[in-house]
Amino acid sequence: MTLDPVLLEILATKVAAAAEEISLALKRSSRSIYVKEAADFGTGLVDLNGKVFGYPAAASVPFFLDADCRPTIDAVPDLADGDVMITNDPYLSEGLATHVPDLHMVQPYFHGGSIVAYGWCFIHFMDLGGRVPSSISPSNHEIFQEGMRVPPMKVMKRGRINRDFLEFLRANTRTPEQNVADVTAMLGALATGGQRVADMIERHGVEAFLAAQSELQDYTAAKARQVLCRVPDGTYEFWDYLDDDYVSRIPVRVRVKVTLKSGRLHFDLTGTDPQVAAAYNVVTNGRCHEWLTMRLTSFLLTHDPTMAANAGLYRPISVTNPPGTVLNAAFPDAVGIRHTTARRLNDAMTGALLKAAPDMMAAPTCGASAPFVLAEYGPEGAGRNVTVLEPMRGGMGALMGKDGVDGRDATLSNMQNHPLETVESEAGVIIRKYDIRTDSGGAGQWRGGTGQMMTVEFLRDGGIVLARGMERLRFPPWGVAGAKPAAAFRCLLNRGRRDERVVTKIDELHVNAGDTLTILMPGASGIGDPCLRPPDSVRSDVEQGFVSRQGAARDYGVVIADDGSVDGAATAKLRSRHRRDNRRADFDFGREREAWEEVFDDETMLALNRRLMELPKSVRYETRRRIVEAAVPNLPMAGTGSLAEVIDDPDAARARLADALALSAK
Repeated sequence: MTLDPVLLEILATKVAAAAEEISLALKRSSRSIYVKEAADFGTGLVDLNGKVFGYPAAASVPFFLDADCRPTIDAVPDLADGDVMITNDPYLSEGLATHVPDLHMVQPYFHGGSIVAYGWCFIHFMDLGGRVPSSISPSNHEIFQEGMRVPPMKVMKRGRINRDFLEFLRANTRTPEQNVADVTAMLGALATGGQRVADMIERHGVEAFLAAQSELQDYTAAKARQVLCRVPDGTYEFWDYLDDDYVSRIPVRVRVKVTLKSGRLHFDLTGTDPQVAAAYNVVTNGRCHEWLTMRLTSFLLTHDPTMAANAGLYRPISVTNPPGTVLNAAFPDAVGIRHTTARRLNDAMTGALLKAAPDMMAAPTCGASAPFVLAEYGPEGAGRNVTVLEPMRGGMGALMGKDGVDGRDATLSNMQNHPLETVESEAGVIIRKYDIRTDSGGAGQWRGGTGQMMTVEFLRDGGIVLARGMERLRFPPWGVAGAKPAAAFRCLLNRGRRDERVVTKIDELHVNAGDTLTILMPGASGIGDPCLRPPDSVRSDVEQGFVSRQGAARDYGVVIADDGSVDGAATAKLRSRHRRDNRRADFDFGREREAWEEVFDDETMLALNRRLMELPKSVRYETRRRIVEAAVPNLPMAGTGSLAEVIDDPDAARARLADALALSAK
């Protein structure tokens, strides 16, 4: 059956509305603040091949359009009406679940005794057991430390909930009542989706409903190819770095080669660093996974927002994703902070697309998302509470002709801020300050978006702060076409006091009553020479708090007088001096990355990784660590020391690297 265009458009709207209604039902009935306020969850309608064909227009996590439910469905035989599957295991679900705190459910929807579609949803749970509260720690090195693993199984059988599973869940989490409530919220939301599917079939017939699933994806695939046809054919390479993997001080490189030809895009991840002995690995099962394609998701939907949101978006896209890298992890690698590594690929993909089509691509975002979690006992030691205080965000990158968005990076997710009153009622804290971070956006003709900043005071002794996604402490978001890099991530305990200290990546930070924690998120990248930014735009930035007076002079060559106006004569003089400075015409990566690549350039790293991939997985990580630390001993912790100061003699470091490589080859 082939649908006429009018009916196809009607069904496109209805399947998106059904997915939206699942989303609204889940958000309204959830007990978790991270769902009902921040909206860290996803919903959709899935076809018989396990691919998404209906997705909410206002989804907080848009890139899960590329989710693949088929392996989970195949793992649970004998499905009947009223069954619901559940899993959170990244390996056994073959990448549907991407870390343990995300519980996914899939429900078959029946008509006339046959499955006609599936409903899907997931929630990020505050805690699913494991070594630390919230289940996520950068120092975990295997998934067994990350909490309760749920293989694909039935949580509901023929409409009856699996009580044994609920009791097992209660026994393996620090937040049992909240978790059980959220499980029932997910089941209720999927039941809502089943009713909407039944309504569509009653109105339009089952044949039209089934035909729409494939035809909507065909339509989106054609629209995606039209967007890609606007990008010049060619091959474009780029790479970027994680500051380190927490358990060592060695940067982790993510590399991509993008090839575009006639509306099709292939990206090759060969040359990306091997898996690490920490929680930064990503399970992708070697396929074109949602954590790999998220930059392409936003790119395609931005350039054609009229296309229906479904898995057809990815048909023109293919990948070479070799095993054993941080982007294609093997069991039992830890994966809790997988989004951080995916973000770095996001930035590398941004660089490749900027080379290909600079007028179509925004500059890199802040490159970090850092939900800060507080685990505490209640008054007089009663009960354990695990709460995300805020899903902290940075800014979005500038476009040619447009400044970046301040304080709200929506490229990873469109999660919302927690209302401060809700945070203070849920946890023993007072939010002392919550604002944009002045001077954090990358200075450019078009300014990068500023990051957020927050200061929290703790009200009880014995609290534990955990954080995931602390990045860009060492390598800030890089400037584009003459723009300067943005501000790096910073975190301070007891800022402004005698006992102030810098906090680097957090595993578990113990705090007591009266302590404060200040989080300063990185800004995003700008585009173009800052001296080409109109002085009145700089004046407005100062007036609104995005740029300081000192930053206006230092970064833009604009002098702001005491009355708030632009001092024209002083500005002209200062800008003439600024323009004599050497500026990068392409990308300004900053002093730290440039120092690192004086030793570990692309050719060297490609050769090193080829050799490492020939070794057994069990020795690969330590071999890499031994070689790199022989070349550059005394590496500083990201956010504390400078690579440029440690690598003061690049020639000597390269000689040590050559010796270490020769020794390892014996």
